[in-house]
Amino acid sequence: MKLIIGLGNPGNEYANTRHNFGWVMLDTIAKEAGGSWTHKPKFTADVAEYTASGEKVILVKPTTYYNLSGEAVRKIKDFYHCDNDDILVIHDEMALPIGSLRTRRGGSDAGNNGIKSLITHIGPDFARIRIGSGQPVGDNGDTRPAIDHRNHVLSRPAANEAELLAKLQPHVQHIVTDFINDTFFETTYSV
Repeated sequence: MKLIIGLGNPGNEYANTRHNFGWVMLDTIAKEAGGSWTHKPKFTADVAEYTASGEKVILVKPTTYYNLSGEAVRKIKDFYHCDNDDILVIHDEMALPIGSLRTRRGGSDAGNNGIKSLITHIGPDFARIRIGSGQPVGDNGDTRPAIDHRNHVLSRPAANEAELLAKLQPHVQHIVTDFINDTFFETTYSV
């Protein structure tokens, strides 16, 4: 069994924002696999299931809000008796430019509160697909301005940025397939 977790926030006001890139990717994967979303209150998450290569795959969108995602993932992990080796998390990453992704297993939270929550609740050794959401740019052109980044991660990407995100989708699906087949490896990719 594999758990594929997408980080995001519930509610229409957050739909298609940068922080919901994980949910956007999972929605496409669920649609392609013929899975449908069901809200599971005991997990505090929306869940879709399918089978690939003889492996049960559970797609999970925690509804605890992004920064508390670890609470929901812990419930699901415990219920299904999964190891962290069987968990893949898809999330946005400001340190990467829009239209790029990076995979890895383990590591720090790098200032991402959703990942910090996951590490607190299940440990750091799960696989990740980090989807570039780009850095906010300050008035002086500084790409790491000393500002509150909430407005950036809760904003919707511009049309050209959304196109780049859509072009990443097949690559994310390929990486998820590799993960299901136990051939996940660290890579960086840009469209």
